[in-house]
Amino acid sequence: MSVTTITPARLFELNQSGAPVELIDVRTPVEYREVHVAFARNVPLDQLDATQIATGSNGTTQTLYVICRSGARGQQACEKLRMAGLAHVVNVEGGTLAWDQAGLPVVRGPKAMSLERQVRIAAGSLVLVGSALSAFVSPYWIGLAAFVGAGLVFAGITDTCGMAMLLARMPWNQGPKTPACGGNTKNPKGSRQSSTSCCG
Repeated sequence: MSVTTITPARLFELNQSGAPVELIDVRTPVEYREVHVAFARNVPLDQLDATQIATGSNGTTQTLYVICRSGARGQQACEKLRMAGLAHVVNVEGGTLAWDQAGLPVVRGPKAMSLERQVRIAAGSLVLVGSALSAFVSPYWIGLAAFVGAGLVFAGITDTCGMAMLLARMPWNQGPKTPACGGNTKNPKGSRQSSTSCCG
């Protein structure tokens, strides 16, 4: 079953109308701290307890919205939540990138490297090292490059990346559970104003 989606503009309209909107951001804490939707709360995908969230909903029909960087991790989270019994789960199209590009309000913090870039750097480095070692040390090292290549093919087919899940748990991708105060909020017209409270 395909995951239901919503555009950033429509979700923003719902929030502005006063309707109850529960939005979870499933990126790493560091990605979240760099830029996030003001009313989103951070629940990293590798820490997402779908069963606990489903149990906590107590059968409510309120929709749970999910956002990530560009939509892929959000879709994975929606699938996990649906399997746990939550029927009303919606993924934000294009993720935080699309939200920001649409000029909608965001809270900004220190710059961070996205998890997708980290995966590309790590995979490329392992292939390079494996190839170099196979040429100068032992031909058996080519197995390292082959292993990484097979992992990337598997990730592409299943849309599940073990390397990303591992990197998400690294110390540099972690941060305080409650974002620091003093981020900048960018309004739809592009100007920025200082946040008056901690990011929620």
